[in-house]
Amino acid sequence: MSKKLTTSVAIFILLVLIDQAIKYGFVFLNFGFESDCISLVLAYNYGVAFSMFEFLSEYLKFIQLALIACILIYLYFNKEVFLKYYIPISILMAGGLSNILDRFTYGAVVDYVYWHCGFDFAIFNFADVIIDFAIAIILYMQYKQYKEDKKRA
Repeated sequence: MSKKLTTSVAIFILLVLIDQAIKYGFVFLNFGFESDCISLVLAYNYGVAFSMFEFLSEYLKFIQLALIACILIYLYFNKEVFLKYYIPISILMAGGLSNILDRFTYGAVVDYVYWHCGFDFAIFNFADVIIDFAIAIILYMQYKQYKEDKKRA
């Protein structure tokens, strides 16, 4: 358990630092890039995905912290879940908590990747990408487990 926990904490810290460094660059160092398909431009998201619930912007950071606390409590009482999924959980928590940190630091989530090739897509950031990546890993692990269970039955 301690090796997995140490690995989990290391992944978490590394990803939060990477995400926050990139966001710092956009906020304070004027990072940016324009092209025909993708632009890197600073934007603030006061809501959640696709700016939904923007009207709750003052409360979202606390709502999201409460959800993270619930997840941590669940994992504390279900250690086998953490032990099985510790890598994607670390990635997921890093992305989520980094975006919550933005809400406390900047008043909104810092987004900067704007896809506009053929169609306009929501603007997003590295934390959003790693959250999606973590969910994809969990889904893959679940599918793999399902196939193994089906083969045994």
